[in-house]
Amino acid sequence: MSEHQDTHDAESDEQPPMEAARYPDGSILYPAHPLGPDGQEPVEMVDLSDYHATVVTWTTSTATPPGVREPNHLAIVEFHVDGESVRAIGQLTDGDVEIGDTVEPVYAPELRDPDAGIREPESQSWDGYRFRPVE
Repeated sequence: MSEHQDTHDAESDEQPPMEAARYPDGSILYPAHPLGPDGQEPVEMVDLSDYHATVVTWTTSTATPPGVREPNHLAIVEFHVDGESVRAIGQLTDGDVEIGDTVEPVYAPELRDPDAGIREPESQSWDGYRFRPVE
């Protein structure tokens, strides 16, 4: 199975990218940092939503913060981009995964309920990416 997705739906062009940064030494970090491992600024942004990843490990939280769904399935996943390994942590679309499964990032306009926490809803963004198993 290819690690890179070749198709995009019409909605994906309107969604924000899942941006990682490539640095002069070739390393790629997610989330992007102002300086890379060698102290240099990024030279390019990489959209991880264009790639598949592998589940490294996962867990289910049943005691979640206010506004986060319960149970909350989380995973550490690993992308392979141009020979570089990039790890990310995030919610799963459901708990039906195993270590080694292939997943794809899917955009979620709301990862938690903005009205359930103590912060003002306008104070931060509530969207992001979850990982969905690839059939």
